Amino acid sequence: MFYTRKGDKGLTNLFGCAKKFSKSSPVIEALGALDELNSLLGFCKMKTIKHPVSNSLKEVQNNLFIIQGEIAGCGKSINKKSVLEIEKEIDKIGKKLPKIKSFTVSGGTEPSALLDYSRAVARRAERRCVAITCLPARQKKNISSESLKYLNRLSSLLFVLARYANHDIKEKHPKY
Repeated sequence: MFYTRKGDKGLTNLFGCAKKFSKSSPVIEALGALDELNSLLGFCKMKTIKHPVSNSLKEVQNNLFIIQGEIAGCGKSINKKSVLEIEKEIDKIGKKLPKIKSFTVSGGTEPSALLDYSRAVARRAERRCVAITCLPARQKKNISSESLKYLNRLSSLLFVLARYANHDIKEKHPKY
């Protein structure tokens, strides 16, 4: 069965947690933002299947599931190795790109535009995750410092991937 009717009154529970949460709670908002990001990255992966940036997205998607599991309370979290790996990936791709001299306008190629959009969604997901660490004690959800670091690095990775997806065209810059 694909429905349970348990959430019909606007409440839901998390993995292994007897407590019910409003579907509009900050915790559910954070989980929803991570889910939205993961879905969008799946679309990006499909649109970049013949481009080297696609490989970078596979591990990211798995790590987002780990962070969601951590928030839900299943005892998983991102480790320091994952943070170091995403930093290495950012550095590796960044070395292939020209120096940044100004902001760039999103777009250029379809994959680049999708990755830029993913970057903005990643930043929102990060803000939602940070917000749930600041809730009152009874509502607060702990997220490891490594998971928060990973989310912070993720927007940087998506930025360099977007630029890399555009590497064959001249980047556009805003005119002030």
